[in-house]
Amino acid sequence: MGKCSRAKQMKTTILTGRMKGSRPQALLRLSVVSAASLAVALALSACENVATYTQPSLVRVIDASYIAPAINVVVEGELLAANVGQGTITAYGTAAANIAAPIDITAATGGATIVTTSGALLPGHQHSVFLTDNGAAPNGYVVTILEDQQIQAASGHSAFRFLNQAAKTGAVDVYMVPAGTTFANTIPLVTDLPVGGAAGYISFASQTVTMVITPTGLTTPQYAFSPMTLTGGEVRTALLVDSQLTSNPAVEVTVAIDAGPTD
Repeated sequence: MGKCSRAKQMKTTILTGRMKGSRPQALLRLSVVSAASLAVALALSACENVATYTQPSLVRVIDASYIAPAINVVVEGELLAANVGQGTITAYGTAAANIAAPIDITAATGGATIVTTSGALLPGHQHSVFLTDNGAAPNGYVVTILEDQQIQAASGHSAFRFLNQAAKTGAVDVYMVPAGTTFANTIPLVTDLPVGGAAGYISFASQTVTMVITPTGLTTPQYAFSPMTLTGGEVRTALLVDSQLTSNPAVEVTVAIDAGPTD
């Protein structure tokens, strides 16, 4: 029997009991009954005021599909992100935690179903719904639920995760070239990251850096991007995809905030 049920039973017993005997005994019994009634009332109050609360999950979308149209993503019947295009990482939204949350990805125009799946969204955690192409099927897709780091990097350090979806470029090396340092004097932060591979979260000393990407084992061609000023605590995800309009750079990078400073 639970605590609340026992408390209700005690209340019934107290209310139906009768006082017998002399006046002093009756007063003593009255005091005991009053104290017991107060205890039961407090117990019932505690039972009535207990509220259950489960933290939601924070969820975003990473669209790395080359063949999917612009998409809408619905999680547990609620629209999470709308009109998402290839190479995009959305901001986080909230979703109820669920060990098997239903996820529906549809075309933003017309609403045709692209893929339906489910995945674990843990309470108080951050996740990414990661859409990629299934190379084995012309119109096939893969949906992966990524666990994102939600605690900022250590003081004076930054942490990056790299997702390589640059299919035409192939495996790559990733450099973070410090300001005032030449590429020739920089060692790669990541080596031989295959297509479809993920690396991270990799921590390094915070400073102003320029991300440079090269085909694995080569120093040219070099695909350099805008410098980033990192002050410490940053946690980031970098999505690498093939450029669809240019050959130099042949790779495009989208960097999204997972945790830490937002500037």
